[in-house]
Amino acid sequence: MSAPVGSFALVLHTHLPWLAHHGAWPVGEEWLHQAWAGSYLPVFEVLHRLAAEDRTGLVTLGVTPVLHAQLDSAYCRKEFSSWLGFWQVRAEELAARREQPARQAAEREFRASQHAMALLAGPWSAGLSPVLRQLQDAGAVEVLGGPATHPFLPLLPERTARFALQAGLDDAAARTGRQPLGIWAPECAYRPGLEKTYAALGVQHFVADGPTLRAAGADTADAWTVGGTDTVVYGRDLDVTYRVWSPRRGYPGGRWYRDFHAYDPASGFRQQRVTGTSVEPARKAPYDPQRAALAVAADAADFVDVVRRRLLAAAEQRGRPGLVVAAYDTELFGHWWHEGPRWLEAVLRLLPQAGIRLTTLAAAAEHGHVAGRVDPGPGSWGSGKDFRVWDGPAVREVAADNHALAQRLAKVLDRPWRAARDHSADQLAQTALLALASDWSFMITKDSAADYARERIASHHSGFQLLADAIERGDTVRAAALAARQSAVDGPFPLLDARTYPAAAG
Repeated sequence: MSAPVGSFALVLHTHLPWLAHHGAWPVGEEWLHQAWAGSYLPVFEVLHRLAAEDRTGLVTLGVTPVLHAQLDSAYCRKEFSSWLGFWQVRAEELAARREQPARQAAEREFRASQHAMALLAGPWSAGLSPVLRQLQDAGAVEVLGGPATHPFLPLLPERTARFALQAGLDDAAARTGRQPLGIWAPECAYRPGLEKTYAALGVQHFVADGPTLRAAGADTADAWTVGGTDTVVYGRDLDVTYRVWSPRRGYPGGRWYRDFHAYDPASGFRQQRVTGTSVEPARKAPYDPQRAALAVAADAADFVDVVRRRLLAAAEQRGRPGLVVAAYDTELFGHWWHEGPRWLEAVLRLLPQAGIRLTTLAAAAEHGHVAGRVDPGPGSWGSGKDFRVWDGPAVREVAADNHALAQRLAKVLDRPWRAARDHSADQLAQTALLALASDWSFMITKDSAADYARERIASHHSGFQLLADAIERGDTVRAAALAARQSAVDGPFPLLDARTYPAAAG
Protein backbone atom coordinates (compact mmCIF):
# COMPACT_ATOMS: atom_id res chain seq x y z
CA MET A 1 0.00 0.00 0.00
CA SER A 2 1.20 3.54 -0.74
CA ALA A 3 0.58 4.80 2.79
CA PRO A 4 0.08 2.91 6.07
CA VAL A 5 -3.40 2.83 7.56
CA GLY A 6 -1.76 3.55 10.92
CA SER A 7 1.00 2.43 13.25
CA PHE A 8 1.30 -0.53 15.59
CA ALA A 9 3.74 -0.61 18.51
CA LEU A 10 4.33 -3.92 20.25
CA VAL A 11 5.85 -3.45 23.69
CA LEU A 12 7.32 -6.43 25.53
CA HIS A 13 8.00 -6.08 29.25
CA THR A 14 10.67 -8.58 30.25
CA HIS A 15 10.90 -8.95 34.02
CA LEU A 16 11.43 -11.33 36.90
CA PRO A 17 12.52 -10.34 40.41
CA TRP A 18 15.93 -11.20 41.85
CA LEU A 19 15.81 -15.01 42.22
CA ALA A 20 19.49 -15.99 42.15
CA HIS A 21 20.58 -17.71 45.38
CA HIS A 22 17.02 -17.57 46.75
CA GLY A 23 15.68 -21.11 46.52
CA ALA A 24 15.23 -23.46 43.62
CA TRP A 25 11.78 -25.04 43.60
CA PRO A 26 9.02 -24.22 43.00
CA VAL A 27 9.45 -20.44 42.98
CA GLY A 28 13.12 -19.49 43.16
CA GLU A 29 15.63 -20.18 40.41
CA GLU A 30 13.26 -22.66 38.78
CA TRP A 31 11.07 -19.70 37.85
CA LEU A 32 14.01 -18.02 36.13
CA HIS A 33 15.07 -21.18 34.29
CA GLN A 34 11.59 -21.94 32.98
CA ALA A 35 11.13 -18.39 31.69
CA TRP A 36 14.63 -18.38 30.19
CA ALA A 37 14.08 -21.64 28.32
CA GLY A 38 10.42 -21.07 27.47
CA SER A 39 10.40 -17.37 26.59
CA TYR A 40 13.73 -15.57 26.44
CA LEU A 41 15.56 -17.99 24.16
CA PRO A 42 12.75 -18.43 21.61
CA VAL A 43 11.54 -14.82 21.61
CA PHE A 44 15.03 -13.43 21.04
CA GLU A 45 15.59 -16.09 18.38
CA VAL A 46 12.47 -14.83 16.56
CA LEU A 47 13.71 -11.24 16.75
CA HIS A 48 17.16 -12.17 15.47
CA ARG A 49 15.65 -14.14 12.58
CA LEU A 50 13.57 -11.13 11.54
CA ALA A 51 16.50 -8.75 12.03
CA ALA A 52 18.59 -10.94 9.71
CA GLU A 53 16.04 -10.06 7.01
CA ASP A 54 16.82 -6.36 7.57
CA ARG A 55 13.50 -5.74 9.28
CA THR A 56 13.62 -2.79 11.66
CA GLY A 57 11.40 -1.23 14.32
CA LEU A 58 9.96 -4.61 15.25
CA VAL A 59 9.27 -4.16 18.95
CA THR A 60 9.93 -1.91 21.89
CA LEU A 61 11.67 -4.24 24.29
CA GLY A 62 11.83 -3.52 27.99
CA VAL A 63 14.28 -5.57 30.02
CA THR A 64 14.38 -4.68 33.70
CA PRO A 65 17.87 -4.17 35.12
CA VAL A 66 17.31 -6.79 37.81
CA LEU A 67 16.49 -9.45 35.20
CA HIS A 68 19.23 -8.28 32.85
CA ALA A 69 21.73 -8.75 35.69
CA GLN A 70 20.61 -12.35 36.13
CA LEU A 71 20.74 -13.16 32.42
CA ASP A 72 24.29 -11.79 32.31
CA SER A 73 25.40 -13.51 35.51
CA ALA A 74 28.01 -16.26 35.22
CA TYR A 75 26.40 -17.99 38.21
CA CYS A 76 22.92 -17.93 36.64
CA ARG A 77 24.23 -19.15 33.28
CA LYS A 78 25.99 -22.05 34.99
CA GLU A 79 22.87 -23.03 36.92
CA PHE A 80 20.76 -22.69 33.78
CA SER A 81 23.13 -24.99 31.91
CA SER A 82 22.67 -27.63 34.62
CA TRP A 83 18.91 -27.17 34.47
CA LEU A 84 18.95 -27.73 30.70
CA GLY A 85 20.90 -30.94 31.26
CA PHE A 86 18.26 -32.22 33.66
CA TRP A 87 15.59 -31.26 31.10
CA GLN A 88 17.29 -33.55 28.60
CA VAL A 89 17.58 -36.39 31.12
CA ARG A 90 13.87 -36.11 31.94
CA ALA A 91 13.09 -36.32 28.24
CA GLU A 92 15.18 -39.49 27.92
CA GLU A 93 13.32 -41.03 30.86
CA LEU A 94 9.96 -40.14 29.30
CA ALA A 95 11.00 -41.85 26.06
CA ALA A 96 10.99 -45.18 27.92
CA ARG A 97 7.20 -45.03 28.32
CA ARG A 98 5.06 -47.30 26.18
CA GLU A 99 2.29 -44.80 25.40
CA GLN A 100 2.73 -43.16 22.01
CA PRO A 101 1.76 -39.61 23.15
CA ALA A 102 4.40 -39.79 25.89
CA ARG A 103 7.08 -40.97 23.46
CA GLN A 104 6.18 -38.19 21.03
CA ALA A 105 6.37 -35.64 23.85
CA ALA A 106 9.76 -37.05 24.85
CA GLU A 107 11.12 -36.53 21.35
CA ARG A 108 9.86 -32.93 21.27
CA GLU A 109 11.33 -32.16 24.69
CA PHE A 110 14.67 -33.78 23.90
CA ARG A 111 15.06 -31.75 20.72
CA ALA A 112 14.00 -28.56 22.51
CA SER A 113 16.54 -29.13 25.27
CA GLN A 114 19.31 -29.74 22.72
CA HIS A 115 18.41 -26.56 20.87
CA ALA A 116 18.38 -24.53 24.10
CA MET A 117 21.80 -25.92 25.04
CA ALA A 118 23.17 -24.88 21.65
CA LEU A 119 21.82 -21.34 22.07
CA LEU A 120 23.31 -21.04 25.56
CA ALA A 121 26.67 -22.28 24.33
CA GLY A 122 26.53 -20.05 21.25
CA PRO A 123 24.94 -16.59 21.05
CA TRP A 124 24.06 -16.58 24.77
CA SER A 125 27.48 -17.74 25.97
CA ALA A 126 28.26 -14.29 27.43
CA GLY A 127 24.73 -13.62 28.61
CA LEU A 128 21.95 -11.37 27.36
CA SER A 129 23.93 -8.17 26.72
CA PRO A 130 25.58 -9.20 23.41
CA VAL A 131 22.30 -10.69 22.18
CA LEU A 132 20.40 -7.51 23.01
CA ARG A 133 23.08 -5.15 21.70
CA GLN A 134 23.03 -6.82 18.29
CA LEU A 135 19.27 -6.26 17.97
CA GLN A 136 19.55 -2.71 19.23
CA ASP A 137 22.41 -1.78 16.93
CA ALA A 138 20.60 -3.28 13.92
CA GLY A 139 17.58 -1.07 14.64
CA ALA A 140 15.36 -4.11 15.13
CA VAL A 141 14.30 -3.10 18.63
CA GLU A 142 14.15 -0.09 20.89
CA VAL A 143 15.37 -1.01 24.36
CA LEU A 144 13.43 0.43 27.30
CA GLY A 145 15.06 1.02 30.67
CA GLY A 146 13.50 1.25 34.09
CA PRO A 147 14.23 1.51 37.81
CA ALA A 148 16.78 -1.00 39.05
CA THR A 149 14.65 -3.56 40.87
CA HIS A 150 11.17 -2.75 39.52
CA PRO A 151 9.81 -0.86 42.57
CA PHE A 152 6.32 0.64 42.60
CA LEU A 153 7.42 4.24 42.04
CA PRO A 154 4.25 6.13 43.09
CA LEU A 155 4.59 4.86 46.67
CA LEU A 156 8.26 5.80 47.04
CA PRO A 157 9.60 9.10 48.39
CA GLU A 158 10.75 11.29 45.53
CA ARG A 159 14.48 10.97 46.16
CA THR A 160 14.33 7.16 46.44
CA ALA A 161 12.27 6.89 43.26
CA ARG A 162 14.77 9.07 41.42
CA PHE A 163 17.72 7.07 42.77
CA ALA A 164 16.15 3.74 41.74
CA LEU A 165 15.50 5.03 38.23
CA GLN A 166 18.93 6.58 37.82
CA ALA A 167 20.56 3.34 38.96
CA GLY A 168 18.51 1.41 36.41
CA LEU A 169 19.31 3.77 33.55
CA ASP A 170 23.02 3.69 34.39
CA ASP A 171 22.97 -0.11 34.49
CA ALA A 172 21.24 -0.33 31.10
CA ALA A 173 23.75 2.06 29.55
CA ALA A 174 26.65 -0.01 30.87
CA ARG A 175 25.19 -3.26 29.50
CA THR A 176 23.89 -2.07 26.11
CA GLY A 177 26.17 0.86 25.35
CA ARG A 178 23.29 3.35 25.20
CA GLN A 179 21.16 5.19 27.72
CA PRO A 180 17.54 4.21 27.02
CA LEU A 181 15.29 6.95 25.65
CA GLY A 182 12.21 5.46 27.28
CA ILE A 183 11.28 3.38 30.28
CA TRP A 184 8.77 0.79 31.28
CA ALA A 185 7.21 2.27 34.40
CA PRO A 186 6.80 -0.70 36.77
CA GLU A 187 3.22 -1.96 36.79
CA CYS A 188 2.39 0.88 34.33
CA ALA A 189 2.02 2.91 37.53
CA TYR A 190 1.81 6.69 37.46
CA ARG A 191 1.14 9.49 39.89
CA PRO A 192 1.15 13.20 39.05
CA GLY A 193 4.66 14.59 39.35
CA LEU A 194 6.56 11.49 38.26
CA GLU A 195 6.90 13.01 34.79
CA LYS A 196 9.17 15.67 36.31
CA THR A 197 11.48 12.97 37.65
CA TYR A 198 11.47 11.29 34.26
CA ALA A 199 12.22 14.51 32.41
CA ALA A 200 15.03 15.42 34.80
CA LEU A 201 16.73 12.09 34.08
CA GLY A 202 16.36 12.38 30.31
CA VAL A 203 13.46 9.94 29.93
CA GLN A 204 11.59 10.85 26.76
CA HIS A 205 8.65 8.45 27.01
CA PHE A 206 6.95 5.81 29.15
CA VAL A 207 3.92 3.51 29.08
CA ALA A 208 0.76 3.88 31.15
CA ASP A 209 -2.36 1.76 31.10
CA GLY A 210 -5.19 2.74 28.80
CA PRO A 211 -7.72 3.58 31.54
CA THR A 212 -5.23 6.00 33.15
CA LEU A 213 -5.23 8.08 29.97
CA ARG A 214 -8.91 7.67 29.19
CA ALA A 215 -9.85 8.92 32.65
CA ALA A 216 -7.99 12.13 31.75
CA GLY A 217 -9.86 12.44 28.45
CA ALA A 218 -6.98 11.19 26.29
CA ASP A 219 -7.32 8.61 23.52
CA THR A 220 -4.82 5.73 23.39
CA ALA A 221 -4.79 6.13 19.60
CA ASP A 222 -2.48 9.10 20.26
CA ALA A 223 0.59 9.78 22.35
CA TRP A 224 0.64 12.75 24.74
CA THR A 225 3.12 14.98 26.51
CA VAL A 226 2.60 14.90 30.26
CA GLY A 227 2.11 17.92 32.48
CA GLY A 228 4.46 20.73 31.68
CA THR A 229 7.22 18.45 30.36
CA ASP A 230 8.21 17.12 26.95
CA THR A 231 8.06 13.56 28.25
CA VAL A 232 5.55 11.51 26.24
CA VAL A 233 3.14 8.91 27.58
CA TYR A 234 1.74 6.02 25.53
CA GLY A 235 -1.34 4.11 26.66
CA ARG A 236 -2.08 0.42 26.17
CA ASP A 237 -5.01 -0.25 23.85
CA LEU A 238 -6.82 -2.78 26.01
CA ASP A 239 -9.36 -3.85 23.39
CA VAL A 240 -6.50 -5.03 21.18
CA THR A 241 -4.21 -6.19 23.98
CA TYR A 242 -6.87 -8.39 25.56
CA ARG A 243 -7.33 -10.26 22.30
CA VAL A 244 -4.26 -12.13 23.53
CA TRP A 245 -4.13 -11.39 27.26
CA SER A 246 -7.71 -12.09 28.38
CA PRO A 247 -8.03 -15.30 30.43
CA ARG A 248 -11.60 -15.73 29.15
CA ARG A 249 -11.27 -15.11 25.42
CA GLY A 250 -7.58 -14.72 24.70
CA TYR A 251 -5.83 -16.84 22.10
CA PRO A 252 -3.76 -18.89 24.59
CA GLY A 253 -6.99 -20.51 25.81
CA GLY A 254 -7.66 -22.01 22.37
CA ARG A 255 -8.40 -25.73 22.41
CA TRP A 256 -5.44 -26.74 20.21
CA TYR A 257 -2.75 -25.01 22.23
CA ARG A 258 -0.62 -26.81 24.78
CA ASP A 259 -2.16 -26.59 28.22
CA PHE A 260 0.02 -24.78 30.76
CA HIS A 261 -1.75 -26.10 33.85
CA ALA A 262 -2.03 -29.80 32.98
CA TYR A 263 1.27 -31.64 33.29
CA ASP A 264 2.58 -35.12 33.97
CA PRO A 265 3.75 -35.17 37.62
CA ALA A 266 6.32 -37.92 36.93
CA SER A 267 8.19 -36.11 34.13
CA GLY A 268 7.06 -32.53 34.73
CA PHE A 269 6.25 -32.15 31.03
CA ARG A 270 3.04 -30.75 29.59
CA GLN A 271 1.68 -33.34 27.16
CA GLN A 272 -1.94 -32.25 26.76
CA ARG A 273 -3.77 -29.54 24.89
CA VAL A 274 -6.31 -27.14 26.34
CA THR A 275 -9.14 -29.17 24.75
CA GLY A 276 -11.75 -27.02 26.51
CA THR A 277 -11.78 -24.53 29.36
CA SER A 278 -14.19 -26.69 31.37
CA VAL A 279 -12.49 -30.03 30.66
CA GLU A 280 -10.90 -31.75 33.66
CA PRO A 281 -7.10 -32.18 33.40
CA ALA A 282 -7.35 -35.96 33.35
CA ARG A 283 -9.69 -35.81 30.35
CA LYS A 284 -7.71 -33.39 28.22
CA ALA A 285 -6.60 -34.67 24.81
CA PRO A 286 -2.95 -35.22 23.82
CA TYR A 287 -1.12 -32.26 22.34
CA ASP A 288 -0.97 -32.15 18.53
CA PRO A 289 1.74 -29.74 17.24
CA GLN A 290 0.35 -29.77 13.69
CA ARG A 291 -3.09 -28.64 14.77
CA ALA A 292 -1.52 -26.07 17.08
CA ALA A 293 0.43 -24.65 14.13
CA LEU A 294 -2.81 -24.18 12.19
CA ALA A 295 -4.31 -22.39 15.19
CA VAL A 296 -1.28 -20.08 15.34
CA ALA A 297 -1.78 -19.09 11.70
CA ALA A 298 -5.49 -18.45 12.19
CA ASP A 299 -5.05 -16.44 15.38
CA ALA A 300 -2.21 -14.36 13.95
CA ALA A 301 -4.38 -13.46 10.95
CA ASP A 302 -7.29 -12.61 13.26
CA PHE A 303 -5.10 -10.35 15.40
CA VAL A 304 -3.82 -8.45 12.37
CA ASP A 305 -7.41 -8.02 11.19
CA VAL A 306 -8.38 -6.65 14.63
CA VAL A 307 -5.50 -4.15 14.55
CA ARG A 308 -6.29 -3.08 10.99
CA ARG A 309 -9.96 -2.52 11.74
CA ARG A 310 -9.03 -0.58 14.87
CA LEU A 311 -6.71 1.70 12.89
CA LEU A 312 -9.19 2.22 10.07
CA ALA A 313 -11.85 3.26 12.58
CA ALA A 314 -9.42 5.65 14.28
CA ALA A 315 -8.45 7.23 10.96
CA GLU A 316 -12.08 7.65 9.94
CA GLN A 317 -13.03 9.19 13.27
CA ARG A 318 -10.05 11.54 13.55
CA GLY A 319 -9.11 12.19 9.95
CA ARG A 320 -5.51 11.08 10.41
CA PRO A 321 -3.66 7.79 10.99
CA GLY A 322 -3.79 6.47 14.52
CA LEU A 323 -1.61 4.33 16.76
CA VAL A 324 -2.24 1.03 18.54
CA VAL A 325 0.02 0.13 21.46
CA ALA A 326 -0.22 -3.46 22.68
CA ALA A 327 1.93 -4.32 25.69
CA TYR A 328 2.57 -7.73 27.22
CA ASP A 329 4.86 -9.50 29.63
CA THR A 330 7.44 -11.29 27.50
CA GLU A 331 6.99 -14.36 29.69
CA LEU A 332 3.52 -14.83 28.16
CA PHE A 333 5.17 -15.86 24.89
CA GLY A 334 6.55 -19.36 25.29
CA HIS A 335 6.56 -19.85 29.04
CA TRP A 336 2.83 -19.42 29.62
CA TRP A 337 1.69 -19.77 26.01
CA HIS A 338 3.88 -22.42 24.40
CA GLU A 339 3.06 -21.35 20.84
CA GLY A 340 3.42 -17.66 21.64
CA PRO A 341 6.82 -17.08 19.96
CA ARG A 342 5.56 -18.60 16.69
CA TRP A 343 2.43 -16.45 16.88
CA LEU A 344 4.62 -13.41 17.54
CA GLU A 345 6.72 -14.07 14.45
CA ALA A 346 3.65 -14.57 12.28
CA VAL A 347 2.09 -11.31 13.48
CA LEU A 348 5.28 -9.30 12.90
CA ARG A 349 5.41 -10.64 9.34
CA LEU A 350 1.73 -10.11 8.58
CA LEU A 351 1.24 -6.58 9.93
CA PRO A 352 3.31 -4.82 7.21
CA GLN A 353 1.57 -6.91 4.57
CA ALA A 354 -1.74 -5.50 5.84
CA GLY A 355 -0.55 -1.92 5.33
CA ILE A 356 0.27 -1.33 8.99
CA ARG A 357 3.49 0.41 9.99
CA LEU A 358 5.48 -1.39 12.68
CA THR A 359 6.98 1.21 14.98
CA THR A 360 8.88 1.56 18.20
CA LEU A 361 7.69 4.07 20.79
CA ALA A 362 10.56 6.41 20.01
CA ALA A 363 9.74 6.32 16.29
CA ALA A 364 6.01 6.77 16.91
CA ALA A 365 6.64 10.32 18.12
CA GLU A 366 8.65 10.99 14.95
CA HIS A 367 5.72 9.67 12.88
CA GLY A 368 3.49 12.43 14.27
CA HIS A 369 1.46 10.49 16.82
CA VAL A 370 1.86 13.02 19.64
CA ALA A 371 -1.49 14.82 19.73
CA GLY A 372 -1.21 17.23 22.65
CA ARG A 373 -0.85 17.50 26.42
CA VAL A 374 -2.50 15.46 29.16
CA ASP A 375 -2.55 15.57 32.96
CA PRO A 376 -3.33 12.01 34.07
CA GLY A 377 -4.40 11.07 37.55
CA PRO A 378 -2.96 8.13 39.49
CA GLY A 379 -3.27 4.70 37.89
CA SER A 380 -1.69 1.33 37.18
CA TRP A 381 -2.41 -1.83 35.20
CA GLY A 382 -3.19 -3.75 38.40
CA SER A 383 -6.58 -4.81 39.73
CA GLY A 384 -8.95 -1.86 39.81
CA LYS A 385 -6.44 0.12 37.72
CA ASP A 386 -5.33 1.82 40.95
CA PHE A 387 -2.75 1.09 43.66
CA ARG A 388 -4.71 -1.47 45.70
CA VAL A 389 -2.45 -4.40 44.78
CA TRP A 390 0.55 -2.60 46.32
CA ASP A 391 -1.02 -0.70 49.22
CA GLY A 392 -4.31 -2.53 49.85
CA PRO A 393 -5.33 -4.30 53.07
CA ALA A 394 -3.25 -7.42 52.41
CA VAL A 395 -0.01 -5.43 52.09
CA ARG A 396 -0.65 -2.23 54.03
CA GLU A 397 2.02 -3.10 56.58
CA VAL A 398 4.45 -3.94 53.79
CA ALA A 399 3.85 -0.53 52.21
CA ALA A 400 4.41 1.18 55.57
CA ASP A 401 7.59 -0.79 56.23
CA ASN A 402 8.86 0.03 52.74
CA HIS A 403 8.25 3.71 53.31
CA ALA A 404 10.12 3.57 56.61
CA LEU A 405 12.99 1.71 54.94
CA ALA A 406 13.23 4.35 52.21
CA GLN A 407 13.30 7.10 54.81
CA ARG A 408 16.10 5.39 56.73
CA LEU A 409 18.04 4.84 53.52
CA ALA A 410 17.89 8.58 52.88
CA LYS A 411 19.02 9.29 56.44
CA VAL A 412 22.04 6.98 56.20
CA LEU A 413 23.06 8.12 52.73
CA ASP A 414 22.78 11.78 53.74
CA ARG A 415 25.73 11.27 56.08
CA PRO A 416 28.91 13.22 55.16
CA TRP A 417 30.85 10.30 53.66
CA ARG A 418 30.13 11.20 50.04
CA ALA A 419 33.70 12.22 49.18
CA ALA A 420 34.81 8.60 48.83
CA ARG A 421 32.97 5.55 47.57
CA ASP A 422 31.97 3.15 50.33
CA HIS A 423 31.16 -0.48 49.52
CA SER A 424 29.03 -0.81 52.65
CA ALA A 425 26.84 2.10 51.58
CA ASP A 426 26.64 0.73 48.02
CA GLN A 427 25.42 -2.61 49.33
CA LEU A 428 22.97 -0.94 51.70
CA ALA A 429 21.41 0.74 48.66
CA GLN A 430 21.25 -2.56 46.74
CA THR A 431 19.63 -4.39 49.64
CA ALA A 432 17.10 -1.58 50.04
CA LEU A 433 16.18 -1.64 46.36
CA LEU A 434 15.71 -5.43 46.43
CA ALA A 435 13.37 -5.04 49.42
CA LEU A 436 11.32 -2.42 47.55
CA ALA A 437 10.60 -4.59 44.46
CA SER A 438 6.92 -4.45 43.52
CA ASP A 439 6.79 -8.23 42.98
CA TRP A 440 6.58 -9.12 46.65
CA SER A 441 3.39 -7.14 47.34
CA PHE A 442 1.86 -8.41 44.10
CA MET A 443 2.52 -12.02 45.11
CA ILE A 444 0.99 -11.49 48.56
CA THR A 445 -2.10 -9.66 47.33
CA LYS A 446 -2.70 -12.25 44.61
CA ASP A 447 -1.84 -15.13 46.99
CA SER A 448 0.70 -16.41 44.49
CA ALA A 449 3.67 -17.90 46.38
CA ALA A 450 2.80 -15.44 49.14
CA ASP A 451 4.93 -17.21 51.76
CA TYR A 452 7.98 -16.95 49.50
CA ALA A 453 7.31 -13.23 49.01
CA ARG A 454 7.00 -12.67 52.76
CA GLU A 455 10.27 -14.50 53.34
CA ARG A 456 12.00 -12.33 50.75
CA ILE A 457 10.62 -9.15 52.32
CA ALA A 458 11.74 -10.22 55.78
CA SER A 459 15.19 -11.24 54.57
CA HIS A 460 15.92 -8.02 52.70
CA HIS A 461 14.48 -5.76 55.39
CA SER A 462 16.44 -7.55 58.11
CA GLY A 463 19.66 -7.39 56.11
CA PHE A 464 19.12 -3.69 55.47
CA GLN A 465 18.52 -2.85 59.12
CA LEU A 466 21.58 -4.78 60.31
CA LEU A 467 23.83 -3.06 57.80
CA ALA A 468 22.32 0.36 58.47
CA ASP A 469 22.87 -0.12 62.22
CA ALA A 470 26.54 -0.93 61.68
CA ILE A 471 27.08 2.04 59.38
CA GLU A 472 25.39 4.46 61.75
CA ARG A 473 27.40 3.16 64.72
CA GLY A 474 30.58 3.75 62.77
CA ASP A 475 31.48 0.06 63.07
CA THR A 476 33.30 -0.16 59.75
CA VAL A 477 34.60 -3.68 60.34
CA ARG A 478 31.12 -5.05 61.06
CA ALA A 479 29.61 -3.06 58.17
CA ALA A 480 32.23 -4.34 55.72
CA ALA A 481 31.65 -7.94 56.79
CA LEU A 482 27.87 -7.64 56.45
CA ALA A 483 28.19 -5.90 53.09
CA ALA A 484 30.50 -8.61 51.75
CA ARG A 485 28.11 -11.34 52.92
CA GLN A 486 25.10 -9.64 51.38
CA SER A 487 26.76 -8.77 48.09
CA ALA A 488 27.76 -12.41 47.54
CA VAL A 489 24.04 -13.27 47.41
CA ASP A 490 22.29 -10.00 46.66
CA GLY A 491 24.69 -7.99 44.54
CA PRO A 492 23.11 -7.61 41.09
CA PHE A 493 24.51 -4.11 40.50
CA PRO A 494 28.25 -3.97 41.23
CA LEU A 495 28.51 -0.56 39.53
CA LEU A 496 25.85 1.05 41.75
CA ASP A 497 27.34 4.02 43.61
CA ALA A 498 25.43 5.17 46.70
CA ARG A 499 26.88 8.64 46.27
CA THR A 500 24.44 9.19 43.40
CA TYR A 501 21.54 9.21 45.89
CA PRO A 502 20.02 12.68 45.39
CA ALA A 503 20.95 15.25 48.01
CA ALA A 504 18.18 16.70 50.14
CA ALA A 505 16.69 19.92 48.85
CA GLY A 506 18.18 23.03 50.36
